[in-house]
Amino acid sequence: MTKRMESKYKIDRRMGENIWGRPKSPVNRREYGPGQHGQRRKSKLSDYGVQLKAKQKLRGYYGNISERQFRGIYQEARRLKGDSGAHMIGLLERRLDALIFRAKFVPTVFAARQFISHGHIRVNGKRVTIPSYRVKVGDVVEVKEKSKQLALVLEAQALAERDVPDYIDVDSSKLTAKLSRIPVISDVPYAVQMEPHLVVEYYSR
Repeated sequence: MTKRMESKYKIDRRMGENIWGRPKSPVNRREYGPGQHGQRRKSKLSDYGVQLKAKQKLRGYYGNISERQFRGIYQEARRLKGDSGAHMIGLLERRLDALIFRAKFVPTVFAARQFISHGHIRVNGKRVTIPSYRVKVGDVVEVKEKSKQLALVLEAQALAERDVPDYIDVDSSKLTAKLSRIPVISDVPYAVQMEPHLVVEYYSR
């Protein structure tokens, strides 16, 4: 089982935004940060502060992945030709935990990580237990037969707050998903605005 480093709702409150669009997010009731000093008037962020917040928001969205992993994704994106920010989004969306979250096999990206670690997912017929596994276009991802009736899966299927994006082909009856193409940022159904170009600026300092 993976260790959850931080509460997803604490991330929402720190960012001051409901970054997953969840109806139970505390930001829907109060937008200030957590703790006794959360209501202090916020000073205007510097350029560095804006870039840092953009980085923390994007990193938090994908299950608060480790800084080391996130920096590695940036470095890989920078080596590719073209827009590094766009390549970052493409690499993040190809993570196995992101794909099964998008396919609505699980209700949250945190649950996706645990679901994969516990051996409930197969890729091209083989069990994969690594949440950061890189899915390729055309790979078939499926929920193991014995896991299809788990409460977690049934809960996710019933969620009305988000739809499956068109770059993932999902068969809800068989609980299979296939990445049909690598998405660009405008394809990705973020609940709030993500700014990967600021993340690139942050790491390029």
